[in-house]
Amino acid sequence: MIDEAATSDTPRPLDDKGGVVISVDAMGGDRGPSVVVAGMAESAEKNPEIRFIVHGDEAELRGLIARRKSLAGRCDIRHTESVVTMDDKPSQIVRKGAGTSMWSTIESVKQGEAQVAVSCGNTGALMALSMLRLRKLPGVNRPAIACLWPSLNPQGFNIMLDVGADIRADAHDLLQYALMGTSYARNGLGLENPRVGLLNVGTEEHKGRPELKQAHELIEQAAQGGSFDYVGFVEGGDLPSARVDVIVTDGFTGNVALKTGEGTAKLVGAFLKDAFSNSVMSKFAAVLAMTSLKRLQKRIDPRRVNGGIFLGLNGTVVKSHGSADATGVSAAIKLAFTLAKSGFQDRLAARVAQSAAASAGTVETGASS
Repeated sequence: MIDEAATSDTPRPLDDKGGVVISVDAMGGDRGPSVVVAGMAESAEKNPEIRFIVHGDEAELRGLIARRKSLAGRCDIRHTESVVTMDDKPSQIVRKGAGTSMWSTIESVKQGEAQVAVSCGNTGALMALSMLRLRKLPGVNRPAIACLWPSLNPQGFNIMLDVGADIRADAHDLLQYALMGTSYARNGLGLENPRVGLLNVGTEEHKGRPELKQAHELIEQAAQGGSFDYVGFVEGGDLPSARVDVIVTDGFTGNVALKTGEGTAKLVGAFLKDAFSNSVMSKFAAVLAMTSLKRLQKRIDPRRVNGGIFLGLNGTVVKSHGSADATGVSAAIKLAFTLAKSGFQDRLAARVAQSAAASAGTVETGASS
């Protein structure tokens, strides 16, 4: 039987236990619900404030959760009959997804039961359902997906958006991405005055497509009263640099850059492994360098930055990698918790309102987000 919460418009108010409630799609992803529940347990052990609404097959989830002491009394299971697979087309899920764990997960945020939704499932379907159920914030033309990029900055990461929500973006969309990215940098990374760069084929002002030149002017104008620094155009080599904190681009370019970075990281890892196993002396050197290698591995471990944020919606959605293990799922939940505790959604809405004002030529000053 499908949980009525999957289709009902009547909200179920949160109880008085307090803390942050995170809605989790336990059936999404490549590794199944056991890995998702293990990630939840890791997060629960580290933070007593987190509670969960878990969506999926009730019988299976009840058994998995019962074996995790840290989850005792902290999970509300919502049964769903079906699952969104990685092969499902977003258009099909929009029409027929009401009985899925992904739909139910987003619905809990829509109804105000949970502050954030987390899913390892199909990215296209998750974005389509999020837009359908949560709707876009007033003034948002195209939502964006923001990711964390390992960098030389003290915080260890830069933010890049959009990385795949929409392949198109005009000047005003890029302005909105800049403002939403600064809000994420403030509330997700704790940066008081983020530095924003616009990704281009060069740093000279005469380079780039017309929409980039127009966006350059709009972002520069918004920065005057927007509590962020605009560093101008940046290039691909600046993505992991300490020159910028937020990189703005369209979804096509951002997704290509993201996949290229992931592939390069795997290539470097393979080269290192090959180099240290090439001879007896190489293996001996690897033993001597073990501490440094482990530190490097931790620094570039993609599981630590697992979680893309859907920005521009009436609710916060965190997309975990489909292949994430328990550590990766726990990282996505930690990010969701951090954003919920900071009041991120309200601050993001304020940034979007500023973007609308800037588009009308009346940029508001002193944004508090």
